[in-house]
Amino acid sequence: MLFNSYTFIMFFMYIVLVHYSKLPWKYKKTNLLIGSYIFYAAWNPPFVLLLFSSTFVDWHLAKKIFLSPTAKSRKFWLWLSLLFNLGLLSVFKYSDFLVENFESFAKLLGFNIELQDPGFILPMGISFYTFQTLSYTLDIYFRRLKPHHSFLDYALFVSFFPQLVAGPIVRAKQFLPQLKQQNHIKFDTFSIGLSLFIIGLFEKVVLADTFFAPIVNSVFVDNAQPDALSSWLAAFFFYGQIFCDFSGYSLCAIGTALCLGFKLPFNFKAPFSAIGFSDFWRRWHISLSSWLRDYLYIPLGGSRFGSFVTFKSLMITMLLGGLWHGSEWTFVIWGGLHGTYLVVERGLKSFSFSKQLADIKPVRIILMVVTFLLVTFAFVIFRAENLQQALVIFKGMAGFAGSQNLVNWGLWTQLVTATFIALIALQWIHSNNLITDVMQRMSTFSRALLLSGCLLLIAVSSGNSDAFIYFQF
Repeated sequence: MLFNSYTFIMFFMYIVLVHYSKLPWKYKKTNLLIGSYIFYAAWNPPFVLLLFSSTFVDWHLAKKIFLSPTAKSRKFWLWLSLLFNLGLLSVFKYSDFLVENFESFAKLLGFNIELQDPGFILPMGISFYTFQTLSYTLDIYFRRLKPHHSFLDYALFVSFFPQLVAGPIVRAKQFLPQLKQQNHIKFDTFSIGLSLFIIGLFEKVVLADTFFAPIVNSVFVDNAQPDALSSWLAAFFFYGQIFCDFSGYSLCAIGTALCLGFKLPFNFKAPFSAIGFSDFWRRWHISLSSWLRDYLYIPLGGSRFGSFVTFKSLMITMLLGGLWHGSEWTFVIWGGLHGTYLVVERGLKSFSFSKQLADIKPVRIILMVVTFLLVTFAFVIFRAENLQQALVIFKGMAGFAGSQNLVNWGLWTQLVTATFIALIALQWIHSNNLITDVMQRMSTFSRALLLSGCLLLIAVSSGNSDAFIYFQF
């Protein structure tokens, strides 16, 4: 069930009607839980059992961890939780990858081994809800949290439909307290939520799918030999596409939740305006980057034990962060490239003059442009079907590839380019603001005009919409 579908609109209207009825709060939460499972079952009903089993097992293992009298027993239950969750994730998401690479490695050693393809279907959103259940277990293990008293609340936390299949990744301490009693939101809050949903759909349907995707897809094809212009436009526009696609989903999720009285964390904060790569990861996919920081980077040592441990922790974190996105070497290399960016940046920051230079405005602008370009290069690898395709795009960007003019520099491409530049400019201007800050400063008339324009363009473009990119992760 996609946000950009009439089915979802009807589904959400029913949820809202029940949610604001006079039923007791427990019944409303039960309705939300059932609705969330129906929302998830719309893709593949049997995987509801997988979602429930993950919820049920971690609920009980977290209690075991909390009640364990010794450190040894606490670690045992924690490892059981990790093995269960990461084991399921590995089986469904990485089994094909492991089989394929095992066969390739065996051939290098002179053995011709062919294993049967497991053929597992990837459950929608498994990476997201696995990290949510693990955050609950890990927070209890690190004594940041006590087990929640209500299984209903916990099950709703894991499966809450707005962010179930593509985030933001929500922590238990952020969401469970909101379930104690129903928040009676004001009309202004509901309107902000609805506005976020409309803007999110606009980003997805109009910008990502109608503006950027067709040009990107025309260049990232097998056996293509794009010229320099086509390669650069495809690289830049994919950055725009994936931002608008994922930011659009996140805004739809946050807006839908806000209409129901729940606050979810924002997932993006003007990433095009990032100055350096630490700043980029404070602005891009914030819920994932903060999860990796708190549950992987810091436990690995973080920045507490000298430069070597810091660099090692950064590289491991980013490599695993890349692998989280999918079972392809392109994702691993993308993560490794960002790890290298962060290591080099951390090394440069160790020099005393670096902070003085970074405070100079022209230098900050240069750093912003360099960050934008290097992130764009990394996204070429992220988007490519394989390394060979990425290399072709890079050669095209350098002017060394073929001369296929895959992107016609006509009026439409000029309009898309102008839109992309406007998107960058808006993020640079509002680099320190969330979208809600901007909207709340707008007059009622200006906001109504903006949303009317978004709805009109959504209606015109609705036939070109695809599933959200991050559904595959």
